[in-house]
Amino acid sequence: MLPGLAAAAAHRCSWSSLCRLRLRCRAAACNPSDRQAEGIGTELKAPLKQEPLQVRVKAVLKKREYGSKYTQNNFITGVRAINEFCLKSSDLEQLRKIRRRSPHEDTESFTVYLRSDVEAKSLEVWGSPEALAREKKLRKEAEIEYRERLFRNQKILREYRDFLGNTKPRSRTASVFFKGPGKVVMVAICINGLNCFFKFLAWIYTGSASMFSEAIHSLSDTCNQGLLALGISKSVQTPDPSHPYGFSNMRYISSLISGVGIFMMGAGLSWYHGVMGLLHPQPIESLLWAYCILAGSLVSEGATLLVAVNELRRNARAKGMSFYKYVMESRDPSTNVILLEDTAAVLGVIIAATCMGLTSITGNPLYDSLGSLGVGTLLGMVSAFLIYTNTEALLGRSIQPEQVQRLTELLENDPSVRAIHDVKATDLGLGKVRFKAEVDFDGRVVTRSYLEKQDFDQMLQEIQEVKTPEELETFMLKHGENIIDTLGAEVDRLEKELKKRNPEVRHVDLEIL
Repeated sequence: MLPGLAAAAAHRCSWSSLCRLRLRCRAAACNPSDRQAEGIGTELKAPLKQEPLQVRVKAVLKKREYGSKYTQNNFITGVRAINEFCLKSSDLEQLRKIRRRSPHEDTESFTVYLRSDVEAKSLEVWGSPEALAREKKLRKEAEIEYRERLFRNQKILREYRDFLGNTKPRSRTASVFFKGPGKVVMVAICINGLNCFFKFLAWIYTGSASMFSEAIHSLSDTCNQGLLALGISKSVQTPDPSHPYGFSNMRYISSLISGVGIFMMGAGLSWYHGVMGLLHPQPIESLLWAYCILAGSLVSEGATLLVAVNELRRNARAKGMSFYKYVMESRDPSTNVILLEDTAAVLGVIIAATCMGLTSITGNPLYDSLGSLGVGTLLGMVSAFLIYTNTEALLGRSIQPEQVQRLTELLENDPSVRAIHDVKATDLGLGKVRFKAEVDFDGRVVTRSYLEKQDFDQMLQEIQEVKTPEELETFMLKHGENIIDTLGAEVDRLEKELKKRNPEVRHVDLEIL
């Protein structure tokens, strides 16, 4: 049909060109011009140019109407059959059973039933669709009442535990404070608590604005580290249906709240006390005890800082990252907070001691107020950095490009994968990674993988027995479904391989293109 269309179109193009030339000849006769007539004669003698014809064929896909002939072959699990059709397990024993591949890895195949058989059995048990609908309504109301009762009982149980104490052992939560970031946080809480107590005593004795800022600094550090301890204990809780990816982000949340607390409580009060000292300067008493307490604070804060630095260096080495990059990307938020707080504490002690020394030498209390403002500014910078880094982490940060490249190369080097698209690898915290990618599988490799497990003689015999369209359809549906199962098995294999070679990958989502 297409060659005929092309010939007809070419004929129309030739006829239209000839008509245009004749019109031009008549115009030349009405307006005699030798040069124009000569040009037109040349065009008439020249062979006609046939313009190439471009035919666009638009494919129209018609939606096929699937009737009961196809839907009656749909499968349904035993649990759904019991819940949706109000049947008992004994009712299913008489139905045809089919073993299917499980969609989950390391899980055996499970039994399914034909939906048409289940529907027929439900009508046999209940008599009519109306009776089945009434039973479903009654069971739905009973389920709602059960959930309400369960909610009330859980609430009463929580109140009972709050009153008498939760006696359930929490060895996992307790053990997290004896190693890693938990150990660093507990050491910092003890040291900062003692520093806070002695600094407040020194402030009450001397009335120094710089000493007040240091006392407030230690108090805010102690409170914020308590928040970090709470975040660490929550982050190791086991995932539940409401939080399927766990609670690892609690460390970032507690660190973010800690940064806000440092800004409001530490920096704010230090600035306020420094400004009040500038506006209303007051003489300062003997600073000997204040110097002794600052010296002890410098030693203790330096020790905590050293513990935090060693922990961060060890973790950075384990991740194959530099110390600076590990800190800037807030890979360990709890230890990062301790590092920055103790760094600010050491610098704050130096600033406070310097300004108090200038006040002692000159007798001018304004230097002491300037020291309070300096400590407040230092705390403001630390809080801003903590707020920024933890906010970036909570927004969903990608893992290192080298790690993403390693994961993508593992997929691309697999024979069954033609290409991968839309790769996303997100850091969930605590060294856990979620990997997602769209995978374009090579259908020939998947089909060949299926054929390698088949008996070719038996398959050839099945092909030779195909005589009617119905038999052909049955043959294609059987092997087509088995090939789809093989594709699902390939997805399971790739997900398992990714997790095996990369232990930090806990959740893998591969979408088939």
